Amino acid sequence: MVASGNYIVENAHIVPVAGEPFDGSLVVTEGKIAKLGPKAKAPRGHERIDAEGCWLLPGFIDAHVHLGVHEEGEGWAGADFNEKTDPVTAAVRALDAINPVEVGFDDALAGGVTTVNVNPGSANPIGGLTVAIKTHGAVVDEMVLRSPSGLKAALGENPKRVYGEQNKTPSTRLGTALTLRKAFAEARKWADKPADERPADLVSEALIQVLNREIPWRQHCHRADDIATAIRIADEFGYELVLDHGTEAYKLADRLAERGIPVLCGPLIVARSKVEVRDRTPRGPGILAKAGVKVSIITDHPVVPIDFLIHQAALAVKEGLDPAEALRAITINPAEVLGVADRVGSLEQGKDADLVLWEGDPLDTRNRALRTWIEGREVLRFDTEARVPVVAERW
Repeated sequence: MVASGNYIVENAHIVPVAGEPFDGSLVVTEGKIAKLGPKAKAPRGHERIDAEGCWLLPGFIDAHVHLGVHEEGEGWAGADFNEKTDPVTAAVRALDAINPVEVGFDDALAGGVTTVNVNPGSANPIGGLTVAIKTHGAVVDEMVLRSPSGLKAALGENPKRVYGEQNKTPSTRLGTALTLRKAFAEARKWADKPADERPADLVSEALIQVLNREIPWRQHCHRADDIATAIRIADEFGYELVLDHGTEAYKLADRLAERGIPVLCGPLIVARSKVEVRDRTPRGPGILAKAGVKVSIITDHPVVPIDFLIHQAALAVKEGLDPAEALRAITINPAEVLGVADRVGSLEQGKDADLVLWEGDPLDTRNRALRTWIEGREVLRFDTEARVPVVAERW
């Protein structure tokens, strides 16, 4: 594998996302994209990589996963995503529970996913702080792009069921809304105060970041009525709202577009496992995008395996989403939602060299990722003889 951060990928079909595709070259210098174009040339000393006409794209971004905090095949031992002991756990951090060597990270690289946003679960009305990380490394602190990148909350069936079974608030949708309002009302009393005048209250500190629009409120919700509640509470407290899942968001597409509320759609390849997802449809992303909503596609890994992110995008295209918009939905759109678009999400000069070389159009699910780079370092190469992806050592 190429260990150097200085090379040129030549003879590639380049899909920058930020502009029109072209045939040409891309130059990487010290882990950053130095230049790209039909006639881009590399400085002396750069290694030459012949793409042989394959497609070069930015690494994909999945803006809603439980990668590393809900480990596959580990049962209870690997389930560190729901701190159910209190309905309001705004101060817990997904960062503190991520196992960076979980097998799902290898799957991510094989699927061309180089950035993820790791969320706490949806058992709690307020679940905790999310973190945006790269998908290769040995110590999670060294993989971080943005921390915190949002505050996770949940409406609908999940908190209602979890706390209803405990015979405590919230056991209804109205109780969940009350829980959110009470937490924000308490935090709002201190939002305008200097940090040294605030009480030592980690929950309020996390909520103040939302009230001051330093990080977005990541609202888990499926049904249209829950989405309306999410909008209503956001209007009351004035924070930046992002809808996670948005199963029935297509029913409110015009309203969401008018307010500029982005939707992270997914998972798309699932059964109708509960009442609030019975109206789920893979047509949703296309309907939202046509209305002018900024759409991202998510797996909710491990609900849908993370390497199926591109398969979900392809399914959305089959059901009406424009192909170019489908690629934006797994690159630049989630990068913007996560606040990391200055570094990832498209192939542009100065951005991180997070690159994936595909056999062909990745929306044709017969094509696979041949090579994956993160910040210029090759972290995966597909062994064409053994027919298996090989991941670089993490240490």
